[in-house]
Amino acid sequence: MGTTAAADIATIARIDAVPAILQVICETTGMRFAAVARVTDTSWTTCAVLDTLGFGLKVGEELDITTTLCHEIRTSHQTIIIDKVSEDEVYCNHHTPRIYRFESYISTPIFRADGSFFGTICALDPRPTCLKGTTIEPMMDSFARLLSLQMENEEQHQRTATALLEEREMADLRDQFIAVLGHDLRNPLFAINAGAELLQRRVADERSAGIVKHIQTSARRASQLIEDVLDFARGRLGAGIVVDLQPDADLTRSLEHVVSELQRIHPDRVISMDVDDLRGVLCDKERIGQLLSNLVSNALIHGAPDSDVHVSGRLSNQAFTLSVHNQGPAIAENVRAQLFKPFARPSVRSPRGGLGLGLYIAYQIALAHDGRLEVSSTDEDGTQFVFHLPVAPAVG
Repeated sequence: MGTTAAADIATIARIDAVPAILQVICETTGMRFAAVARVTDTSWTTCAVLDTLGFGLKVGEELDITTTLCHEIRTSHQTIIIDKVSEDEVYCNHHTPRIYRFESYISTPIFRADGSFFGTICALDPRPTCLKGTTIEPMMDSFARLLSLQMENEEQHQRTATALLEEREMADLRDQFIAVLGHDLRNPLFAINAGAELLQRRVADERSAGIVKHIQTSARRASQLIEDVLDFARGRLGAGIVVDLQPDADLTRSLEHVVSELQRIHPDRVISMDVDDLRGVLCDKERIGQLLSNLVSNALIHGAPDSDVHVSGRLSNQAFTLSVHNQGPAIAENVRAQLFKPFARPSVRSPRGGLGLGLYIAYQIALAHDGRLEVSSTDEDGTQFVFHLPVAPAVG
C-alpha cells in the first residue's frame, strides 16, 4: 500500500537539504520557480516550492496531471529539458506551456528506494534559458538520487519512531495487564476463599461441607491459574520473572513441603524424595519450590499412572541439581523441542492439567537464577527434568 500525499509532503518537509537544493537550482539556471512534486496517475502535488516568480503554487496544492508535462515523465521516466518552448520542435504546440505560460523548463524523475516512481524535481520560467548541454541536467539527476536516499532515511526513521511509540504503548498495556492480574482478580478470589473458610466452620451436614470444599478447591485452582498467567506475563511480556536470591538455610525443608502438599493432592500416587542438605544455596526458595511443584505436577499428570515419581536433589562445590523422574512412553523429539514454550503439553492424549504454562514458568525460573532446565526422555529410562544451578565453591 502506497503512502498518502500528506505523509509524502511531511517526509519532504523533514529533509533539511530540500530548500538548499531548490535554491541552488534557481541560482544555477536563473529560473524563478522550482519545486519537488509528488506525481500520481491523477494529480501533481507540491511537496516543496521556491517561488520568486509569483507562480502562486503553495505546498500541498494540486494540479491535474493531464495539464502537466509530468504526465509524460511518469510514463517515460526520462528528464524533460526545454530551453525555449516557442522554438522547441516537440513542445511548441503542447498545451502545458500555454496553460502555465513558461518558456524554459526542466523536470527530472524521482524514484523511491524500491524503484517505484515518486514524482519530479522541476523548475520553470517565462523567460528562455540555456539548459541543454550544461551541467544542470546531471546536477538535477544527482539531486533526484539524493532526495530518494533522504526520503528512504526519513521514512525508515519514522517507522522506527512509530515502532518505538507502539512498543511504549504496549509496555503500558503490559503493566496494566499485570496489575489487573495481580490485584483486581486476586482480591475477589481472596474474598471467596475467606468466605468458604468461614462457612466451613459453621456447616454441620456432610452435603454442605462437600459444597464448601468444592468452592475452596475451585478457588485455589483459579488462584493458581492466575499466578501462572501472572508469571507468564512477567516472563513473556515484561522484564522477566523476578527472584530474590538469598543463601537459604531451609531449602531442603521447603522442597519437602512442596512434595508433601502434592502427595496429599494425589494420595494414590507415590512420590519419593532423596535430597541432600541444601543449606547455603543462593536462590529464591519460593521460586525453586514453585519450579519443583511444576515439574512434579507435570510428572504426575503426564507420566505412567502406575509408576512412582522420584525427586532428587544434589549439592556439590560446583552445582546444585534438582531432578524429577517419571516412567512412561518417551516424549517425541519434536515435542521435547517445544516443551518449554508457553501453552505446550508433553502429550495431546493426556488430560488438560492447566494452561500449559507450568514447564514454561519452570524454565523462566531457571533462567532467572542464571541456571538451566533440561529434559531427557526414552522408553527405557522414562522422562527426567533436571535443573542445574551453579554454586560458589565452599570456602576453607
